[in-house]
Amino acid sequence: MGRLFGTDGVRGIAGEDMTCELAMAIGRAAATVLAYGRRRRPLVVMGKDTRISSDMLGAALAAGLCSVGADVIDLGVISTPAVAYLVGKYKADAGVMISASHNPYAFNGIKIFNGDGFKLPDELEEQIEHLIEKNDFTYAKGENLGQISHCTTAARDYIEHLKSTIPYSLEGMNIVVDCANGSASATARTLFEELGANAVILHDAPDGVNINEGCGSTHLEQLQDYVRTHKVDAGVAFDGDADRCLFVDETGEVVDGDYIMAICGLDMQQRGKLRRSTIVGTVLTNLGFARFCEANGMKFAATKVGDRYVLEEMELEGYTLGGEQSGHIIFRDFATTGDGQLTAIQLLCLLKRCQKPLSELAKVMTRLPQVMVNVTVSAEGKLEFYNNDVIKEAIRQQKEALGDTGRVLVRVSGTEPLIRVMVEGQDESEIQAIADHLAELVKKELG
Repeated sequence: MGRLFGTDGVRGIAGEDMTCELAMAIGRAAATVLAYGRRRRPLVVMGKDTRISSDMLGAALAAGLCSVGADVIDLGVISTPAVAYLVGKYKADAGVMISASHNPYAFNGIKIFNGDGFKLPDELEEQIEHLIEKNDFTYAKGENLGQISHCTTAARDYIEHLKSTIPYSLEGMNIVVDCANGSASATARTLFEELGANAVILHDAPDGVNINEGCGSTHLEQLQDYVRTHKVDAGVAFDGDADRCLFVDETGEVVDGDYIMAICGLDMQQRGKLRRSTIVGTVLTNLGFARFCEANGMKFAATKVGDRYVLEEMELEGYTLGGEQSGHIIFRDFATTGDGQLTAIQLLCLLKRCQKPLSELAKVMTRLPQVMVNVTVSAEGKLEFYNNDVIKEAIRQQKEALGDTGRVLVRVSGTEPLIRVMVEGQDESEIQAIADHLAELVKKELG
C-alpha cells in the first residue's frame, strides 16, 4: 500500500480512491491509535464540508469508529478549524474532518486532529496506515459498541470563540464575503452580522456539487468585480473547508497570504505580540516577504509546504504567527491550525483600528514577480519525479541562470495529482518562459 496521508490528510476522488471501505478502515485505525493506553472509551468529534459525498463518507467513518468502541459527536457542516477548536472544548480524544478543502466537489478526504486540536505527526499517520494494511482490529461488542450523538451547538460555540479574539466590533465596515459554497456557509453570515459589519455574503448556497466552483479563494474574479463595482472596504474569500482566507482590497487587487502575514505581523511586532520577532512561512513564500522582514527588524523562518509544517516550526520555537501564501494563516494565540474566518476578523479589526485602506497597508511589502504552473500527472508520475535525471538537470540549469536574482522550485503536490512549478525573479517575461519550459518538460517526461 502506498502512503495514504498527504500534506493535509487522506484525499482522493470520492467513490473511486476515497471509498466507504477506506473511510471505515481509517475510523477504526484512528480510534485504535489515538485511544491507545486510555482507560475510558474514546470520544471523537466529526465535522464535514458541503460536498455531496461528505454524508456518505461521514456515515462510513462514524461506523468504523463505533465498531471499535469509540463514541462520535457529529458536528454537522462546520469548518476544519472549528473541528480543531471543538476537540478541546468538548474534551474529545480526537477530531476528524471530512473535506477536500479547495479541490473540486468530486474529491473528498479525511483530516485527523489529536485531542489537543493539532494535525497528526507523520509517526501517528504511519501507525494508522500500518493498522489499515494489517486489517487486524479488535472489535467492540454489546454495550462496548460506540454511539453517535448529534451536536446542535457546534456552530454557535465556534462563532463565540471567534468573536472573543477581537477587542471590538466591526461596526461601520462594508465588506463582501465569498463562502465558496462550503463550510463557511454555516457560520460566516452570523459571525459578521453579530460583529456589526455591513456584510454582503456571496456563494453561501451549497448544493453538494457547487463547492469551490468558480468561487472562493481559488477563483477570486467574481469577488474582485463585486468589490470594484460596489466600492466596499474589502472582499474576503474562503475555500471549501474555510481554513484559508484571501482578501481583495478596495481597488479590487488581491491580498494573498504573504501580504496578510506582513500586515498582521508588523502590527503584532509593534504591539509586542510577535514572539521572538519571527514569522514562519514556507519555501513558496515570496522573496519579497523575506526582504520585508529584514527591513523591519523581523526574522523569517521557512518550512516545507503545508500548514502542518508551519505549525510544527511554530510549536518547536514558540512563534505566534505563521502561514502560507495560499491563505492558511495561523494565529497561534487563538488557534492550532489555519483558520480563514479567524484570519478575516483579525485583519478587518486591524483595518478598523488603523483607519487606513487595505491597499495602503499592503504597501509594507513589495512582491517579486512569481509564476506558478501546475502539471497534471498520474500517481506513478508523481513518484517518478524524484528519480528523473532529465528534469533534475533542467532545474539545475535554470537555477544557475537566475543566480541570486530569483528562485526555481519544482515540487510534487501533497494534495492533488500535480507537479507544481514555481519561478521567481525580477523579469516577469523571463520567469514565465522558464516556468513554461520546465512545465512542458515535466509533461513530456511524466505526463
